[in-house]
Amino acid sequence: MNESEKPSYYAIIPASIRYCKELKFQERLFYGEITCLMGKEGYCFASNKYFADLYGVIPGTISRWISHLQQLGFITVDVIRNENKQIIERRIFIKERGNSQSELYTYKQNCSYPYKQKNTYPISRIAKENNINNKIDRLFNLVINNNGEISNDFQNTEDFQEFYKIIERLEFNYTKDILLTFKKENIDKLKIIVYAIKELYIKNKRHLLEKSKRENFIDVYDSCKSFEKTYKNTENEIKSFYDYYYVSIIRKLEAN
Repeated sequence: MNESEKPSYYAIIPASIRYCKELKFQERLFYGEITCLMGKEGYCFASNKYFADLYGVIPGTISRWISHLQQLGFITVDVIRNENKQIIERRIFIKERGNSQSELYTYKQNCSYPYKQKNTYPISRIAKENNINNKIDRLFNLVINNNGEISNDFQNTEDFQEFYKIIERLEFNYTKDILLTFKKENIDKLKIIVYAIKELYIKNKRHLLEKSKRENFIDVYDSCKSFEKTYKNTENEIKSFYDYYYVSIIRKLEAN
């Protein structure tokens, strides 16, 4: 495989692969890796050695996985030879079962199948995350640096001042000089906590803030971060940390 060719960030593993009892779990993951490596040509040309190094197995194991996927009708393999009958390239194409078990079709070489997910859900998710991150940064800049316009979330200046009193009571109103001594992860923590307090304030949950304590916000944050690290890249992976934290802090304060 040409080292300049980079795999796509997202893998596609359809239900027909995920729930196929004839496939081993490694073969299901391997299928997803193939979709990552299908470029604009519409096929994967990575070698067995490339996959073997990637998964820590011998090339013979990769060969068996390919043969099994081909046998079940999920992929098709074309071998390109030169005039001396020597193999110069192998091309793996994705196939997928149709409406019946006997009906199969091959994606065209210029198909966009491996990139459908990349072009829809992930992009909307990234846009949503960027949007919330921008809002968090703007509020933090306003609270800490007293710089920027007051968000429309607050009805007026007095409303913002009442919110700031809560920040002061909970002792999250650090000065810029103190923040210079903070590590990035601690500043990120402070940003999210301050934004969560703002959301509680404007969404008619001020009764929860009245009985809240500083350690409530910190302890819940640390717990959420621990969960995020534990379940990263699993079925329980947190899709939006802020959303997870916000729901968690509400539950904590309601339980108090």
